[in-house]
Amino acid sequence: MKALRVIKAGSLKDPDPSKRGVVSVCEVPEPEIEGDDDVKIKVAYCAICGSDPHVIENIFGWTIPYGIGHEISGVIVDMGKNVPLKTDLKIGDRVAGNFLNFCGECYYCKNGQQQFCENIPEGNSGMSEYIIWNANQVYKIPDDMPLARGCLLEPTSIGVRIADKLRLKPGERVLINGGGPIGLITLQILKMCGATSLTVSEPNKARRDMAAELGADFCIDPISQDLVEEGKCITNNMGFDAVVECSGALKALTPLPSLVAKGGTLLFAAQYPVDFEFPLNLNRYCYLNEITVTGFFVSPYAYPRALQILPRMNYDKFKFITFPMTKGPEAFEAQMSAQYTKVLINCNEDLKDQ
Repeated sequence: MKALRVIKAGSLKDPDPSKRGVVSVCEVPEPEIEGDDDVKIKVAYCAICGSDPHVIENIFGWTIPYGIGHEISGVIVDMGKNVPLKTDLKIGDRVAGNFLNFCGECYYCKNGQQQFCENIPEGNSGMSEYIIWNANQVYKIPDDMPLARGCLLEPTSIGVRIADKLRLKPGERVLINGGGPIGLITLQILKMCGATSLTVSEPNKARRDMAAELGADFCIDPISQDLVEEGKCITNNMGFDAVVECSGALKALTPLPSLVAKGGTLLFAAQYPVDFEFPLNLNRYCYLNEITVTGFFVSPYAYPRALQILPRMNYDKFKFITFPMTKGPEAFEAQMSAQYTKVLINCNEDLKDQ
């Protein structure tokens, strides 16, 4: 079968082509059911995540070549003998799900901290014609939902995890730094949670306009406007109860602590270079202002709720582009251009537009 593989690790932005990361369409063995709890999925779509360029840099130290892609939707084509006994899944179901198969046996899984599972397998392989997942990773999507929207269950779960981490109270003021896919998803979910003075800081005008259409109360251009001063005006000098960093842009991080209200939360929700150290005045922000600084890895326990709100998410405003898997490298070029809200890879032509 065909699958996208990282055959050379490196930054997709490296000006030296000889050092740039390379994703290629490869012929690999088609996976087959091995365990009684396995589910074989024919992949319809795999969306490119903002973390995927970091994966191509091989920040996790995986063995080259390795698979890539985790935001998938597809159709069940085979399953182990236990699956119909333990679940309501059946062949032909349209599904999406959690790309991580937590072991359920290690200390962290048993302690309600699946994100730290000690037995998470290496690599992802969503950009493939077929994948094998454990049944506990799989969720049926609504029958009337296009598979091209179903693949957004995973990024929707990220927005749910952000809400979980913030423990937002209705009426609290929120700033989202970055109007990319996760920022726009988070915007919608925090709006549902009752956020007020809901502000998006984003240099791209098209994304600012999209944020306004999706419910942002205020939109700031951090290039032409002073983010800190605008934040003071919006919050009457009180600061935001929650500041969510979704941009991953290192130059955009410095002013964020000064935008957090006393007792508020600064949540880093993007992925950053492994060697980046963030400067923070501990006396001012942690001692005097008692802010909480946190982040997160993945989104355990969030998928059932993400599935519940998935039909309520307004993804029609997103600017999509779809590539066949044979043009996977071109899809990553489109991703790096930042012209599209979401870049999708169609992994099986016969499942396109279903």
